[in-house]
Amino acid sequence: MAEVLNPTDGTPLAFDVSGEGPAILLLHGSALSRAIWRGLGYVRGLEGFTVIRMDLRGHGRSGKPHAPDAYRMPLVVEDVIAVLDAAAAPLAHVVGYSFGSRVAFALAAHTPDRVASLVTLGGAYGAQGGQVEKVFFPGYLEAMRAGGMAAFADGFEAAGNSLDPATRAAFLANDAEALAAYFEATEAGEGIPEEVLSGLGVPALLMVGALDAPRLAASRRAAALMPDARLVELPGRTHASTLFPAGPVLDELVPFLKENS
Repeated sequence: MAEVLNPTDGTPLAFDVSGEGPAILLLHGSALSRAIWRGLGYVRGLEGFTVIRMDLRGHGRSGKPHAPDAYRMPLVVEDVIAVLDAAAAPLAHVVGYSFGSRVAFALAAHTPDRVASLVTLGGAYGAQGGQVEKVFFPGYLEAMRAGGMAAFADGFEAAGNSLDPATRAAFLANDAEALAAYFEATEAGEGIPEEVLSGLGVPALLMVGALDAPRLAASRRAAALMPDARLVELPGRTHASTLFPAGPVLDELVPFLKENS
């Protein structure tokens, strides 16, 4: 594991680099960590690339501020650029799941010259007010504050969501107070305006579960707006099951990356 500091607020950012070839940055979703990509088989499936995995602030082994203002998207984009710089990757394919896809959209909008291609998995670009509760379960913040991450994981499963062992382990490893601050900031975020989205000319692959209705609608809209974007629906998948099993995702992802390297 390596570490770099955000240049504005000094938050430490944990990341690792493996393999050789064109650079790929993997951005995990809410309450997860960079470990999810190895646990679900993505690192192994991306042989032939330099794979950069980072823990987003508030997650994994990165710094965990307890103030919502510390999770504003401009700071998160700075985090990503700091990691790319530390990994000696001036240009990278950026692959994000869920919140990671929001970061990927923001990075492409802010510094398109750093993004070789954009891949979103269960992604959305607009404001998220009220959507986080729908992804997890009603009262998720209250459960987290009262019972910590175990209550959060239990509530997620009780709401009818499947939870593989790797994802459950990632949930339980979180700092509940930091994650609550992160979610507050996520709910308040403004998202990417459609006029900005329509100007993103980077090659894009937008993958989403066919049963993930809000993200499917958002991805369809993004594919229609972006000049060089393709939508792929993953049959039978919800938002929670977007990444697993990895095989069908990699079957679309790897040829796309090779075509745009």
